[in-house]
Amino acid sequence: MLTLRVFLLCLTFNWCHGADLSNKFFPKNFQFGLSTSAYQIEGGWNEGGKGESMWDRYFHENTSRSLDGYNGDVTCDSYHRWEEDVQILKDIGVDVYRFSIAWTRILPDGTTKHINQEGVNYYLNLIKALRDNNIEPLPTLYHWDLPQHLSELGGWLNPQIATYFGDYARICYQMFGEHVKRWLTINEPKSTCLIGYGSINNAPGLELIGDGIYQCAYVQLLAHAKAYRIYDEEFRNSQGGVVSIALDHPWSEPYSDSPLDVEAANIENQFGLGWYAHPIYHGNWPQPMIERIGNRSLLEGYTFSRLPVLSNEDVEYIKGTHDYFAINIYTGYYTQHIDDYGVGEPSYWLDKGNNVFSDPSWPKSSSDWLTSYPEAMRKLLNWIKVEYNPAEVMVTENGWPDSTGTLEDQERITYMQGYLSNLLDAIDDGVNVIGYLHWSLLDVLEWNAGHTQRLGLVHVDFESANLTRTWKNSAYWYQNLLTTRCLVDNCQ
Repeated sequence: MLTLRVFLLCLTFNWCHGADLSNKFFPKNFQFGLSTSAYQIEGGWNEGGKGESMWDRYFHENTSRSLDGYNGDVTCDSYHRWEEDVQILKDIGVDVYRFSIAWTRILPDGTTKHINQEGVNYYLNLIKALRDNNIEPLPTLYHWDLPQHLSELGGWLNPQIATYFGDYARICYQMFGEHVKRWLTINEPKSTCLIGYGSINNAPGLELIGDGIYQCAYVQLLAHAKAYRIYDEEFRNSQGGVVSIALDHPWSEPYSDSPLDVEAANIENQFGLGWYAHPIYHGNWPQPMIERIGNRSLLEGYTFSRLPVLSNEDVEYIKGTHDYFAINIYTGYYTQHIDDYGVGEPSYWLDKGNNVFSDPSWPKSSSDWLTSYPEAMRKLLNWIKVEYNPAEVMVTENGWPDSTGTLEDQERITYMQGYLSNLLDAIDDGVNVIGYLHWSLLDVLEWNAGHTQRLGLVHVDFESANLTRTWKNSAYWYQNLLTTRCLVDNCQ
């Protein structure tokens, strides 16, 4: 039954009437959930034996790197308040909770010379509590918070980090695998490389946009493959779980039907999503990346391509390391061909050779990169099916920011309705989408944006001693959706 609160909100905001929304029920086994990550939600940055991560160092070195001065030292304090958060998840009624394990909470310096039992106990308690409340735990092994010690060894530019990651993954499988049936290895490797190794705006704050980002991608693919192979060879038979990597991409479509714009959109999708998905599903970098980066490298005076060459051994090791396709999708863009930029400085952006932009008519969020284009969900899911034909697809992030964390967040509800309606349409198209995880449960720390961008269904009062959690209207709406499994008054 609808609670009185949900009923009144339906009347107030006209949620219960959606003429343009899908009138299909979500499939019986479709899973709804919520997502967070360790650095963004836990706090307790130096408690319980936890070591220093590169994000701890990045913010502690310079407080101005966060727009509002906040960092991950406390944030939502879920390290101490995890039981309250599990209760919220239960009350909303989710099937799945996606969180990440802080590498430094398990292995303080990233190496296996010391396993921190306090950290193991923290996640074990969380995972068991989720199971006790009929919520499936979905841990992500790496969500951007590399141990500082490993960062000083070269971080994701050093191929040896893949071996460290494999050792860490093995320990997680050993400690938690009895209770976990679905894993993610690395979250948004593209973003990790582009904005961490290609700009100063995210840890570790390097500006290697012409070469370091490609080396970063290479090492992360090796790390993912190693974690996958270890599970496949050592744990799958006894634990029976599945493993994937969470990729991110805004859908790109041609600005016009001209062949040049059509090709520009294809290149954008290959550089954005194919960069990682193509090696995992097909065994090498996408051909447009190989050709364009190789040709530009020669013009720039290199004797080799800035894109690392995958050896035959690399290809065979990385190919096939997937059990399902996990995708984070927030928005979409038009893509337009740009005539040759010329040589210039080596750059990922010049390598693509196109221009991406939003339609001025699309609703704008408080983040300059995110506009609402619900059709992007359906179009990207169909593109994934055509390009990779995965057995299952799970949307592991999708969300809408505002700058205040208002409880009256109708824009977020409208965004969710549109994207979920297009997800249902994609299922009708034949894409086997098995779940949708909204970002995020709480108003978490949004990296260098601090708390200036709020994406939670639940408001957090960061000025209160208790970091009070308050449900927004979107939380009640989501709770109702999970009960009715329907976006409109009457579903078929």
